[in-house]
Order: sequence, then structure tokens, then C-alpha cells
Amino acid sequence: HVQLVESGGVLVRPGGSLRLSCVASGYTSELCSMGWFRQAPGNEREGVAAIRRYSGTTFYADSVKGRFTISQDNAKTTLYLQMNSLKPEDTAVYYCAAIIQCRANWNETGTYNYWGQGTQVTVS
Repeated sequence: HVQLVESGGVLVRPGGSLRLSCVASGYTSELCSMGWFRQAPGNEREGVAAIRRYSGTTFYADSVKGRFTISQDNAKTTLYLQMNSLKPEDTAVYYCAAIIQCRANWNETGTYNYWGQGTQVTVS
């Protein structure tokens, strides 16, 4: 089993920057990919970015390309999301997620095996 704990969500002004962190513990060696998802009130949860842990390949939603960067530490147990040029529409609860088996579609929420509790990001 794997546990995920996010942190870093705060209130930030439009145009500002923020870095989210997600610490993974447990049997992390079984994980293929980790990612960030977000859910705004009234909206479905959507994929923001993901990274394949061993190749380092990254994936981004079109809405955040060029503004957000996903990365991991050398031990591959902490996931980061650097968010720049933040907009009010980035306001959401951000979730860290992990998947055991690599999938072609990185942003399918139903395929992820583990989820964190979420951290609130408000851009206003």
C-alpha cells in the first residue's frame, strides 16, 4: 500500500507562483507514474500533469503547459508541482495521485490506485 500527503496550497494573487509537494510512503517502488489532478467546485476532477517515475517523461494538460512544471526528487518519493503565472481559473483542490501500471492516457482519474487528501489552492 502507498500513502500520499500533499502540502503547499495557499491563497495567492493572480500572476503569482506556488509549489505543491506530495510525499509518498509505503511500497512506492511498485509505482509507474504519479500525477497531479484538480477539482474546482461544480467541476469534475481533471488531470493537470503527470510524470513517469523511472523515465522522467512528463505530461501536461493544455491549460497549464508553459506555466506548470511537474518534477520529483532523486529518491522518487516526493512529487512537486511548480505553478507560475497563476490565474483565478487555477483555483481548485489539488490532489496527488499514483498509479501502479503505466497507462497510455495519463489523465484518466479512474485508473489511479492511490490518492492524497487534497490541498486547496485559491488564486484571487
